[in-house]
Amino acid sequence: MIAALVLLQLLVANSDMTGAFGAIASIWLGVHDVPISIGGRELGVMPLLPVLAMVWGTALTTRAATRKDASWFVVRWVVASALGGPLLIAALSLAVIHDASSVLTELQTPNASRAFAGVISVHLIGAVIGVASRAGRRLSTAMRLPGWLPDAGRAASAGVLALFGLSGAVVVGSIVVHWGTMHDLFAITDSVFGQLSLSLLSVLYAPNVIVGAAAVAVGSSAHVGLATFSSFTVLGGDIPALPVLAAVPSPPLGPVWVALLIVGAASAVAVGQQCARRPLPLPAAAAKLVVAAALAAVVMAVLGHAAGGRLGNFGVVGVDQTTFGPAVFLWFVAVGGLTVAMTGGIVFTPIAVFRPKKSEPVVPETEPEQSAAPVEEVDVEQDEPEAEPEEPEAEPLPEIVERPPATPPPAEEERARQAAPKEALPRQAQSPRQRYDLDDDPEAHFVTDDDVD
Repeated sequence: MIAALVLLQLLVANSDMTGAFGAIASIWLGVHDVPISIGGRELGVMPLLPVLAMVWGTALTTRAATRKDASWFVVRWVVASALGGPLLIAALSLAVIHDASSVLTELQTPNASRAFAGVISVHLIGAVIGVASRAGRRLSTAMRLPGWLPDAGRAASAGVLALFGLSGAVVVGSIVVHWGTMHDLFAITDSVFGQLSLSLLSVLYAPNVIVGAAAVAVGSSAHVGLATFSSFTVLGGDIPALPVLAAVPSPPLGPVWVALLIVGAASAVAVGQQCARRPLPLPAAAAKLVVAAALAAVVMAVLGHAAGGRLGNFGVVGVDQTTFGPAVFLWFVAVGGLTVAMTGGIVFTPIAVFRPKKSEPVVPETEPEQSAAPVEEVDVEQDEPEAEPEEPEAEPLPEIVERPPATPPPAEEERARQAAPKEALPRQAQSPRQRYDLDDDPEAHFVTDDDVD
């Protein structure tokens, strides 16, 4: 794509193909956010859209090459492979640019360390995103990291996307409001190809403008040379004649730009909702929110650094890095924490309260046909103490009356009673042995083997 674009530009400009390879190599490094120097002027503000497209492509490639059950050894080789090829192409590009600079004196070789650092950063970020999206949860478990860490990454992604998307909507609305200014910027060239080139540059630099709007939305500031823009004040200055920059406000600042702070609050609500998807105890929920806010702040700070740089005679273009990242962190922690608390993202552990155990009353054993009487439950916790039961009065003991001892029956009557047949005696008068006809000798009831035979 880069080669086709460069050749088309040279063909439309009716130029020979001298230095085509040097231009292709320079633009390839520019896609990795490497500054380009032409005629002693540094172009450090590179379009952010190609950089994001390169990160996205690397993430898709590494995701396709990583299995969910891949070991840590395989994951390391996948990441190393994602970095090895681009580093080789970067070395070849530096050599081509150095060779072309001998013919095109205005083309200068970029700093080698800066070039390799930019290439490694872009492809390393893409490789980490691709591998983490495929096997991040399993690798975090294997490394004994907290189980909520992948959820924190998801919440940070939601916050960054929400902030970026809402800021883009604000930029589009501002362009519509300043449509006349954008029309004047397109009128600086009369050729159709020139206007098409301005349109393409506006699309490529649109993410840079959106990052500046995000900085204004969280309370930080963006600047283009001496021109400074924030939610509270605007300082005018010279800006490049790029149609997409018609979205920047012009002084004096109206109250509508203060409403940009709603964008930061809404993005923080998105972070809190994602953190509250899986409720956790208070310490773990707070840690997850802080980690998510920190990750989002780091990502936005990196985007702010990649979207800025030196732009020739206009000076430095970018956002205020000293306040951009901390502002994102504070918004996401404050409003996100409130959202987590309101949406049930915190599990409160009940406090154990000592209560006296109720003693179970002892139910007396009864006959099977009789049913036990219902036992009334005794409430242990009573406001008023129970009255002590009154002791029953002692009943007088019955009088003891002495009776004369029974005289034993005469011996003749006892022998006659034993000699009488059982039928003659009433059942109440019979002894147990006579009543059941028991033999005196217990051995008579035993049975042996000889008796069976």
